[in-house]
Amino acid sequence: MYSIRVFFIGGLISVRALFSWFSPWIYIPSLLIAPIFQILLFANLGRAANVGSDAFYLVGNALQYIAIPCVFAMAKTVAGERFTQTLGIILASPAGRIPIFLGRSVPVLLNGCVVAMFSLAFGALLLGVDIPGSAWAPILLVVTVAAASCTGLGMIIAALALRVRETAVLSNITFGILLIFCGANVPLSALPTWMAEVGAWLPLTHAIEAGRAVADGGGLAGVATLLLWEAGIGALYFGIGLATLGYFEKQSRRTASLERS
Repeated sequence: MYSIRVFFIGGLISVRALFSWFSPWIYIPSLLIAPIFQILLFANLGRAANVGSDAFYLVGNALQYIAIPCVFAMAKTVAGERFTQTLGIILASPAGRIPIFLGRSVPVLLNGCVVAMFSLAFGALLLGVDIPGSAWAPILLVVTVAAASCTGLGMIIAALALRVRETAVLSNITFGILLIFCGANVPLSALPTWMAEVGAWLPLTHAIEAGRAVADGGGLAGVATLLLWEAGIGALYFGIGLATLGYFEKQSRRTASLERS
């Protein structure tokens, strides 16, 4: 019962305390308007080059933008505590580390779903992309799996926040890597072999492919394997992130390096 309380209440309090983008003046331009411009940019580049379709760029970029709320926010759950010098208090508590950090990941995951679904709906309206009404529920499932997978990657960057002073640069680099490698704007088949192989092990890659199939009218049965791959990659990243957090915490206790980088 105590762990459940830490998971839900601790996660909610941490998000309310750490994230200034709860203000609509920050949230709307950063997380709702920005992805629309990214979608329009690549869709119009595709039109100019006569490559791909509006639906291809819409789904790819709407799902890829999940990396902003998920990777950045998950990293902030540790980096923000360190910046405010409250991380030591959290790590000194007897609460289990898994409920502490997994609880913080749930609001991050849900926010990623909101951003992606809004981007898909509004982007489809602007571009005139017709997504069948029956496809929206399966798309929501795809988006949820994608957000969970990307949050797992954010957990690894959160762990690195125990060793580096600032994670924003690393998160920006990660966003760029996902933009190029996960097939958001260039199909994996058109990428060099080594890039396609790397992309296959990154979050979002399989979800984007599944999202395109579902938006085109396909059912969940046809993308079940892709979703399982995406979920498996997310679980792998979550496991690595939690293990890395535990390792760095032990090292920081032994070397007294928690508040220095």
